[in-house]
This record gives sequence, structure tokens and C-alpha cells, in this order.
Amino acid sequence: MAAIPSSALSGSTSQSLVADSRNTLALQAKAARDPKSAIAQTAKQFESIFMQEIMKSMRNSTLASGMLENGGTQLGTEMLDQQYANQMTGLPGGLSAMIAKQLERQMGVAAGDATLNAPLSALPARVPGRSMSGTVSALPAAPAAAAAAAGAPSSANRTAGTQSTGATRQAQFVQQHTEAARIAEQHTGIPAEFMVAQAAHESGWGRREIRNADGSSAHNLFGIKAGPGWTGKTATVTTTEYVNGQAVKTQAKFRAYDSYGASFADYAAMMKTSPRYAKVVAHADTAQDFAKGLQRAGYATDPAYADKLTRVINTTLRLQRTLT
Repeated sequence: MAAIPSSALSGSTSQSLVADSRNTLALQAKAARDPKSAIAQTAKQFESIFMQEIMKSMRNSTLASGMLENGGTQLGTEMLDQQYANQMTGLPGGLSAMIAKQLERQMGVAAGDATLNAPLSALPARVPGRSMSGTVSALPAAPAAAAAAAGAPSSANRTAGTQSTGATRQAQFVQQHTEAARIAEQHTGIPAEFMVAQAAHESGWGRREIRNADGSSAHNLFGIKAGPGWTGKTATVTTTEYVNGQAVKTQAKFRAYDSYGASFADYAAMMKTSPRYAKVVAHADTAQDFAKGLQRAGYATDPAYADKLTRVINTTLRLQRTLT
């Protein structure tokens, strides 16, 4: 593919800026007539920008494919990413719904329909095949993306859409549990980001939560088992333990809570009062120290637990920087 002249790119950029200015003016006029609709539109625009930034970040972490990389393929990739972001924007329970709800409260606009006021628990559909490490697979290479934009088979589209949905899930998980983690930080001294990351690792970013017999969530984000001293509710599930380095399936009882906040509170109490984890709390200065400390204390039997958790913590920290 021949490189697109810079004049064409600059012309496209100028048109985009003009369009953005017109959209802003139209949105301002609409806010005076119908503030609720304007809030919803503003929230969707913000979510679209946020999704584009996530996809851009994931692409930047992927090595270039080589001689096929040029201005044309880059432009095709950016246009395709924009289309993906637009398609994933405005879904029930998504980021735009939460933003709209918060803006309505701040502006004193009456509560709206179920879509705008969907609860945080109404997350997108579960995505199969995700790794417990929490890492995000790279999107298709730029040439493939450009080909898809030109009408190639839609398998690349579906793959990128699934991966971006996973990134959205991660961002929502961080947003949903940050406040409870900050409260737990006040009691333990462990950084909130580390605890959110551990909850993400243990629950597969909320996809593999421990569930009660009736299918409801046990709200146990940290995989804490119900030992002899536990007098609260329990949930019995099949779990994987490592015996002599070998993964073994076994039935085990886990603690069950009435809310995610209670899960963070119980985790904080355990970390603060148990001598077993005293050194973990005292040396939780870096992600690696925290993860290795948990593994040495026997928090999990997985021999690769520290490495996996460290990667999830780094992902959580990047998401936090994006969200703040």
C-alpha cells in the first residue's frame, strides 16, 4: 500500500477538528433544551475516547510487523480502532452509564431509565478464555487491521472486540472496588492498588467468582477459605491446589459474604491480625515485594503465584493512571 500524503492526513485532521467543534456547540445547545440527553451523549463520547486510548496503549505495546508498516496502515488501524470504540460504547452497565449517573447527581438531573442507571454489578457478558494473570493479549497487527477496514473477513474484528471488552472489564473492576480497597488500606497500610490487583487475580477480574450453591455470588474476591475458626456463611466449590508442583482438583469450603465491601474488610482484618502475614504488610513497598511476601507466607499453593500477581498489579496501576 502506498503511503498517504501528509497533506491528506493534515486535511483529514483539520476536518476532524472542525467536526469536533461543531459537535461541541451542538451539545451545548442541546444541554439547554434537554440536559438528560446531553449528559448521556457526553458520557458516551468520553467512553469512546477512553476505549480508543486503551486500544492505542495495547497497540503501542505490540512490536511493529516490519516493512508493511507505513502511514497508510497506521491510518487504517486508527480508523478501525475508532470504529471498535464506537461499537463498544454505550452498552448497558458500561463506563458511559456510570459517568452519566454521576453527572446526573452532580447536576441535579432526575434519575433516568434503567440503561443510564445500571448498577456497577451489571458488567458486560463474561468473556471465555481469559488468563488468570490478567494480561491483555495484543490486538491484530496493523496490516491485518487495515485489511479488515477494507472489507476483509470479520474474524479480526471479533477478536479485537473480545480483547477490548476484556480491557473494559478490567477498567470497570478497578473502578468498582477501588473505594473498598482504600478503606482497607487505612487499616492495613497495603496500597489499595495492590489489593484490587489481588482481588482481580483471585477472581479472574470478576469472571471466576466463588459462587454459592444457588449460583449467587459469595462476594469472596480473595479466595479466603473457611477454616475451623470461621463461623460465617460458606460456599463449597471445586478449586485447583498444587501438591508437589502438580495441579490437583479438590473440593474446598470458602468464606461467603453479603457484599464485596465485606470481603475487603475481612481480608484487611486477616492481613492485619494474622502473624502469618505480618511481614507481608510490613514490606508491601513494591508490587514484587508484596507478591513474593504473599507467596512465602503460603497465601496460595501455585508456585508461580508471585509472578502472576506482580503482572496483574502492574496492569492495575496502569489502569489507575488512565482512570485518574
